[in-house]
This record gives sequence, structure tokens and C-alpha cells, in this order.
Amino acid sequence: MSTHSNHTFHLVDYSPWPLTGAIGAFTTVAGLVKWFHQYEINLFILGNVIILLTMYQWWRDVSREGTFQGLHTYAVTIGLRWGMILFIVSEIFFFISFFWAFFHSSLSPAIELGAMWPPMGIIPFNPFQIPLLNTAILLASGVTVTWAHHSLMSSNHSQTTQGLLFTVILGIYFSILQAYEYIEAPFTIADAVYGSTFYMATGFHGLHVLIGTTFLLVCLLRHLNYHFSSGHHFGFEAAAWYWHFVDVVWLFLYISIYWWGS
Repeated sequence: MSTHSNHTFHLVDYSPWPLTGAIGAFTTVAGLVKWFHQYEINLFILGNVIILLTMYQWWRDVSREGTFQGLHTYAVTIGLRWGMILFIVSEIFFFISFFWAFFHSSLSPAIELGAMWPPMGIIPFNPFQIPLLNTAILLASGVTVTWAHHSLMSSNHSQTTQGLLFTVILGIYFSILQAYEYIEAPFTIADAVYGSTFYMATGFHGLHVLIGTTFLLVCLLRHLNYHFSSGHHFGFEAAAWYWHFVDVVWLFLYISIYWWGS
């Protein structure tokens, strides 16, 4: 029987990871319910472990298919690009919902809030302290990831490594500063709609920074193992697109919530 393919598309093999991913997601949600009602976190941790193991093994398989088996042809890469673009578009609308909630409440604050914004009794963050430093950090990380991208396209292995390493360090530094900001915060998520919208928007952005940092760290490890070339590196491009998206969302957060909203 001939194994020759008359098309350029990748027909994937049978994989257990969609099933284990679904089991992990179900276990995580069930664990959340159990955590909320019975204050027992073990099932939630188990669900997260299953999801993390699934992610690692599924993405390992995709990396093998694209790097060593040559299955990510031009047609497949185009599909991956559109998939990443549509994913980022869906993330944009995800954050639009938080901005919508924030402006809905802040542009016409209800009488229960004291008819003022921020609501009476809430002391907002000074936008020219840690938030401004975090803005500078993310803008710098956008420069370093672009430096890494151009170095990769120029086949400069060492400068690509340096650019990715600096970007990962800046991402970790941003997360540490945001955690410190949360610890020292003078208000909580329960403090009226201001606290809710602030922590939902900045918290989910912080989660995206952690995801993007992990994404770029994996790209750094793959680059050190020579998985990328100047003409075949969509895994890195996807991470760079995602990181630029995270940067832009932070600029909107800083201007609207930290600066204007305070």
C-alpha cells in the first residue's frame, strides 16, 4: 500500500489528548464546585495536573510533527496562522467585555456609589508608581521580542537567544510587581463595582502575561534545541503575536483604569 500523499494537508493521527483534556476540564470544574461548597481543593488540583500533563504531551506531539516529521507544510502553516489570528480576535472581545463593564459603571456612577468615580471610600492606585513601571517593562519586552524575531529571520542564533531571554525575564518581573501590587492593594474585589472590574480586567491580563511568558519560555527552549529556522518558525511567531496583543491590552488598561479611572 502506497504511503504517498497527493495533498499538502496534515491528516492528524488518532490522539488521546482531546479525551484527557476533556477529563481534566471536567475534573477541574467539579473540583471548583467542591472547593466552593466543601472547602476541599484536592479534586481541583488533580484536574489542573491532568490539564497540564495533557498540554505538555499534546504540544510536544505538535512540535514533533512540525519540526521533525515535516508535516507542517505551507498550507498547514496558513491554517495555523488563521487559527492564531482568530484566537487573538476572540481574546480581544473577551477584554472588550471588561472595558465595557468598567466604562458602563464609571461614566455614569450610580447613587449607591456616591455618584462619583472611584466610588466613595475607595483609594485607587497611583498610576505613576508601579503601574507606570509595569508599562515601561511591557513596552521594553515588546522591543526585545521584536529584536528576537528579526534576529531569527536573520539566522542570528545568539541574538535570538538573548532577545527571548530578556523578554521572559521582563515578563516574570512584570508578574512579580503585579503580585506585590495586589498584596499591598487598599481595596479588594468585593469593594463595589470598582473592585470587581479592576481585578477582573487586570487579573485576567496578569494571567495572559503568565501564559505568554510560558509560551516564550517554551520557544526559548525550542530555539536552544534548534527547532526553528529563518523560514520555518511559526511557533515563535504565534508567541510574538500573542505577546504584542498582551502589550496593547495593558496600554488600554493603564490609560483607562489606572490613569483615567483614578
